[in-house]
This record gives sequence, structure tokens and C-alpha cells, in this order.
Amino acid sequence: MAFRNPFAPRRASVTTPDKSLLVENRKLIETIDRRKVLRGTFSLGALSLLAGCDISDRGAVQSVLKTVSDFNDGVQAALFNPHKLAPTFSPDLVVRPPRFNAYYEIDEVKPVDVSTWKLELSGLIKDKRPWTLDQIYALPEQEEIIRHICVEGWDYIGQWSGPNLKDFLTRIGADLSAKYIAFYGNDDYMESIDMASALHPQTILATKYAGEPITDPYGFPLRLRTAVKLGFKNPKWIRAIEVTNTYPLGFWEKQGFNWFAGL
Repeated sequence: MAFRNPFAPRRASVTTPDKSLLVENRKLIETIDRRKVLRGTFSLGALSLLAGCDISDRGAVQSVLKTVSDFNDGVQAALFNPHKLAPTFSPDLVVRPPRFNAYYEIDEVKPVDVSTWKLELSGLIKDKRPWTLDQIYALPEQEEIIRHICVEGWDYIGQWSGPNLKDFLTRIGADLSAKYIAFYGNDDYMESIDMASALHPQTILATKYAGEPITDPYGFPLRLRTAVKLGFKNPKWIRAIEVTNTYPLGFWEKQGFNWFAGL
């Protein structure tokens, strides 16, 4: 009697992958790989095993990628330690000026008119009166010399100063048990972070860089600086802050990046 080798490869119909799937979902795949969920072993073949689906099925591929990405966000949030401090550095390592980054080119920056600028407040906040720049400058400053890490792979050491965000949220009567903080920029850029990251001791509303007021094109007059998030989670030219329990989908999340984006 002939015995079949149980480890011999089985014949299967071969479906040629649609390469456009990789292009279409490149950002999401890169993000998953960056966070080391599958330690660099993620591939179309692995995807088909995880999904149990036809890799030529665009809807199934996108569904699985989104599921893995959401799982990754959940793991990062669960592992986040709100009391662990990020490394800090000496002033001689500070890059001057800071590196420009945005979803557009530097010559497209539209300067803020500080004479009319006010920080608007909304959502789960008791005192929603807007703040002027002079009022913000009058608050106690906290300095952070931390590493800015971009999702594209580059980084630099920056020296940021401004009010501690937790102290500011407490001052305006924000609901600190809410889930999210959304930041709206003068350039129509919006990003949001989880409340635990907002309350981290190294999260500030930066008004200065290397001891001097932040200038354009680097986010004047106000930008978020947190040591626990990737660079794109630190919006510039902030004009409004919202405290909410409704999930606010940020600019880059709409392009396929992970929402939590922790370091």
C-alpha cells in the first residue's frame, strides 16, 4: 500500500496577486511593519493565510489590513505607560532650526495673523472662553529636549517650551476622563490623541523653540509637542482644541496610518 507523505505540498490553484493591491494599501502595510506586528514577515502569502481569503479580493485584503492595524493600535494603547518618561537630551544636540514637515511644501505655508488669532475651545470643557496668545504666554513654561521621530524614518533632537497640556486642560475644566483630544490647525490639518497621552508629563503646548518664540514655517504661534507620539501626531498652527468621546479620525489616519502612533 502506498502511503501519502503528509508533509508533501498539496496542489492548489494559483491566483496571481494584483500588484495594485500593494500600491493601494502601501501606507497601511508599511505602518503595520513599522510597528513590528509581524516582524517583517508580512506578505501577500501571509495575508492570505491570516485572512483565509482570496488575495485577489480587494475588499477582503483591505478588511484584513484594517483589522491588523486596529489590533496593533489596541496593543499599543494597552501597553502604554502614562508615567514612563521618554529620553531627554542636552542642549548642544538641538537642531536649529527645526526640520519642516507637513503634507504640503514649505512655500505653501500660510502665516497666521497673530492680531486676530485666538485658541478656540469646544467639547467636554467647562470654560470654553477662547485664549489669546498673551494669556498663553503668561502660563508657566515647561521645557522638553526630546527626539522628534517622523513616520518616514528620519528624526532630530528639538528643544520645545510651553505650558504643560495636562495643567492647561485642568485649568479650563476639561473632562480628563474623556477619550480623545482633537487639535485643529490653521492649515486645515486635524489630528487627535488619546487622553492618556495628552496627560503624559512630557506633553506640552509649545510656544517656543530653543528658547525663542516658534516662527513660521514651524507652527507659529502654537503647536503640540509630545514625547510619546510619532511626528504626524503633533499638529502645528493650532487654532482650536476639542475634548470628546467621539472618535475623531485625523488627516493621516484617512490615508491609512495607524491612529495611536505611539513610540
